[in-house]
Amino acid sequence: MNLRDENLVPLQLRAFCLCLVVFLCSPGARSQNVSFFRSVQSTSAVSQEPNAPPAQPAFPEPSGSISGKIVDQSGANIFRAVVKLTRENESSDLETTSNEDGLFSFSRLPPGPFALAISSPGLASQQLSGTLESGEAYVTPVIVMVIPTQVTEVRVLPPDELATEQVKEQEKQRVFGLIPNFYVTYRDDAAPLAPKHKFELAWKSATDPVTLIGVGVLAGIDQAADRWHDYGQGAQGYAKRFGATYANVFGATFIGGAIMPSLLKQDPRYYYKGTGSKRSRILRAVGSSVWCKGDNGHWQPNYSNVIGSFAGAGLQALYLPANDRKGSGFVLSQALIRLGETSLAGILQEFVLPKLGRNNNRSQRDVNAGSP
Repeated sequence: MNLRDENLVPLQLRAFCLCLVVFLCSPGARSQNVSFFRSVQSTSAVSQEPNAPPAQPAFPEPSGSISGKIVDQSGANIFRAVVKLTRENESSDLETTSNEDGLFSFSRLPPGPFALAISSPGLASQQLSGTLESGEAYVTPVIVMVIPTQVTEVRVLPPDELATEQVKEQEKQRVFGLIPNFYVTYRDDAAPLAPKHKFELAWKSATDPVTLIGVGVLAGIDQAADRWHDYGQGAQGYAKRFGATYANVFGATFIGGAIMPSLLKQDPRYYYKGTGSKRSRILRAVGSSVWCKGDNGHWQPNYSNVIGSFAGAGLQALYLPANDRKGSGFVLSQALIRLGETSLAGILQEFVLPKLGRNNNRSQRDVNAGSP
């Protein structure tokens, strides 16, 4: 190596050192160096903080499940019972149904309080609540669903109100849905009638439009047959016959069905038997003219009908033409005819009219109106 080469190396080294000094002493270099050293010191200080907890990664809590079984009172599994799950802080509910074994389940549930609502058609709903722990497989106790209790309110009416209700039903009884059939009851335990009920039935029966039409037809038949000849013919004769026939119907209805029963405390209605031998039913029907039930509920002689029949015949003797009521036996014969008509009416009530009437059997049998 020559001298020139030997001097070259030191010169190059001195140039490199000079450039390094210039770089380190410049403002930009100093700020970068300070930032670097500060970051190193800050990192060192943080790592040396004695109370700083160690950083831990966040993991979700394990999910759980809720399951159970639903049976009825007999222990049989309930299929397709609806189970609704309600949880706090959740806007929507979860819902499922039980399978053929009565089992149900909810899975992948976060821990926390919950409530179950169980329902099934025809059975009382059930409620159940609890708290699901993290990762727990919660099994409910066996859920037993029962038939809901039926509450029937029975209002016991006083006898007077009960009789009022039953009379209202009797006033709906009509043969062929047209002809009044008010004087029959289809209840053995019918409430006793007060005088106001007896007069109400008599008034309803005597003033019913069908009754008036029937009286008009009978008056026409009597005029065509020239019955009660002294009344004559024409409109005047028809009016007299109509008046006499209606007076007969009106008097018999009120005397035998309202006045005497109220005075003697007897029931003017026919009590339908409907059961037993035919002989016993015939005896009940035929004997209704002379045997009745009193307001006290006991059977007794039908004084009301007997006295009423004679009183009605005596009243009839006052307005009929003299030629048609001759002889002392007129009142007796007319009274016996009325008693026979009552027995015939009993036969019809017992064996015929229940099959033809509207609201006959059902009206009184179904009107408990609070009776036990």
